[in-house]
Amino acid sequence: MRSRPSLPPALLALLLGVGLLIWLAFGDTQRFQSQAPADRPTDRDSLPRVEVSLSRAQPHSPHVRLQGQLEARQAVDLRARRAGTVSELPHAQGDRVTDGERLVTLDPGDLPARIEQARAQLALNDSELEGARKLSGRNLVSNNELLRLKSERATSLAQLATLREDLDDTRIDAPFAGTLDRLDVDPGDYVQIGETLGQLVDIERLDAKAWLPQRRIDDVSEGMPSAVILLDGRRLDGRVSFLASRADDATRSYPLEVRVSNPQRLRIAGASATLDITLPARPAHRISPALLVLDEQGHLGVKSVDDDDTVRFLPIELISADATQAWVGGLPDEVRLITLGGGFVEPGQRVTPVTADETRDAS
Repeated sequence: MRSRPSLPPALLALLLGVGLLIWLAFGDTQRFQSQAPADRPTDRDSLPRVEVSLSRAQPHSPHVRLQGQLEARQAVDLRARRAGTVSELPHAQGDRVTDGERLVTLDPGDLPARIEQARAQLALNDSELEGARKLSGRNLVSNNELLRLKSERATSLAQLATLREDLDDTRIDAPFAGTLDRLDVDPGDYVQIGETLGQLVDIERLDAKAWLPQRRIDDVSEGMPSAVILLDGRRLDGRVSFLASRADDATRSYPLEVRVSNPQRLRIAGASATLDITLPARPAHRISPALLVLDEQGHLGVKSVDDDDTVRFLPIELISADATQAWVGGLPDEVRLITLGGGFVEPGQRVTPVTADETRDAS
């Protein structure tokens, strides 16, 4: 039998080496490709990460704060209604007086005597008129005589009333209960008609007056509760008692008054104060002022993440704000606000939202 020719050893070794290389190139690669690389990022991990916080609307009573001035509810200058000499000053400056109490008395001169004379003349006229009426019933007095006597009686009555008014003008009484805040005369001083004798003020009821900007005119109405805050921090509670219907021509703002009680009679009339008006409660979100951003059109709003994990710009109504918090309206009752990383994403972009707890756990 003829034997097969054998391959040279060198050629056999070469063929075996090439086969091994082919197996390593294709067989092992196919094995590794059947498994996902452990370190290959998923779609979620490839999206930008932002920290979000769920914000819920809550009732909030906004406030309007105005700078104003306190004034006495009632204040009147005491003026002389006739010329004369000051004869009596029953009270000193600063005294508390009641309604109708005597404050200043002028020398009445001969008025009392003239009043007595006018009374006597009126009594005479009454007697003459009564007698004439009796005679007139018997046709013993003419109608003209009866009319003359009636006219004389009316004249005497008018003169008596005038004299009594003149006597009343010598007595300056308190038109309301208050404090004799100023007394400008002394006993013996001669005063002219219209001259100021002093000032009476009632500081138990005060009006805090301020100017309301026209942009807030629809927010405030009469009857709303308000606090009046003094410079030392003390507060007086009251309500809006007046709001003008027409703006001032110069300032374009509306005169506003808040009436407050001052039972302790604090000496604060004329002092500066802050009016803190409480508006009706409304749903609002309390957020950090750092979350407020502007869109390309200059609208104020916040960035949020919707249910599809897409960034949205939501315009807001800024109700109030300070250095630590802002109250905003115009948002849904519940919204996921971007609290960290919002500056690196744009509206319409998909993101991976995480909470603050998840951020801490990851770190």
